[in-house]
Amino acid sequence: METFGFFNIFLVGVVVVALSFILDHVWAAAIPVRTLYYIIRLPGVILHECAHMAGCLLTGARIQNVVFFSREGGSVMYTRPLIPYLGDVIISTAPLFVIPLVLSGITWFFITFLGCIFPVFPQTIVSMDALITLGEGIVGTFHNNLVSSFNGWFLMYLYLTISLVLSAAPSGQDMKNASIGIFLLTLAGIMIVWSKIPIAISLLDEFMRLLEIGFTLGFVYGLIALLISLPVILWYVYTRTR
Repeated sequence: METFGFFNIFLVGVVVVALSFILDHVWAAAIPVRTLYYIIRLPGVILHECAHMAGCLLTGARIQNVVFFSREGGSVMYTRPLIPYLGDVIISTAPLFVIPLVLSGITWFFITFLGCIFPVFPQTIVSMDALITLGEGIVGTFHNNLVSSFNGWFLMYLYLTISLVLSAAPSGQDMKNASIGIFLLTLAGIMIVWSKIPIAISLLDEFMRLLEIGFTLGFVYGLIALLISLPVILWYVYTRTR
């Protein structure tokens, strides 16, 4: 994989995390009634913590305690995973990959059984034309389901999308737990590229391809959540400038 490919994947991943973090901050600040904010966040928080739990089961870490809502937010306490360093990365970043995949499944369900209309979203964003096409598809999704032919189930879809996207980003503690493992994995990737060993490079390319698909899905749903959040963002800006 070329340097540009690595940079593109890294950039999309950073944008996904930033969108989730910023939108969550805006919604939390713009909604004064905490109970309403918790209702909005409920599906996303539960899935976020369940993704951590799945990461624990996958890496051999024993789950000690699970909290979905508290003043400090949700949390999963666990013992050290059997897979050193990599295990921490898998557990800590699991929501970033699980949530976009679940959103893809939800999208399929709403298309297949509830009559919602969606375009085929791209698996990768490799050009400006692809980004423009993606934007047009997202705007078209809202038009198809709310304007040209109103579908009430689409409102439920928007609720689930915003809830899950707000919970996609790893927390500060998650990134702290995974920092050493991420550094070691990055270093290993660089060494594999430098080694020029065909089978190792082939495996790395496949891993990066899957990573790119996951980040792209997160980016797609992050943009949908951004569009949903525009009224909230405008209200947030208005209240801060009064």
